[in-house]
Amino acid sequence: MSKLTKEARGRECQIRIPGICNQNDETTVPAHYRLAGTCGTAIKPPDTQIAWACSACHDEVDRRTRKIDSDTARLYHAEGVMRTQYILIAEGKL
Repeated sequence: MSKLTKEARGRECQIRIPGICNQNDETTVPAHYRLAGTCGTAIKPPDTQIAWACSACHDEVDRRTRKIDSDTARLYHAEGVMRTQYILIAEGKL
């Protein structure tokens, strides 16, 4: 686990899907955003492409649950990546 992925522990979910997010900081983990050209079969995206995600939002963006459509889930995930990057930059960790 890299330093960036360890930063997710105990943090607020940054994906924040309305009606899905459980807002439980104890379940927050890094959720990697899969973007063509940055990952592939059996190749995980870089840790700079993570969003801090509660267990419920992580399940939704990884499509283990399907309460919202995939395009909307990807949008929330991408916004979560940007919010996570913003926090890490502000803290001098990225």
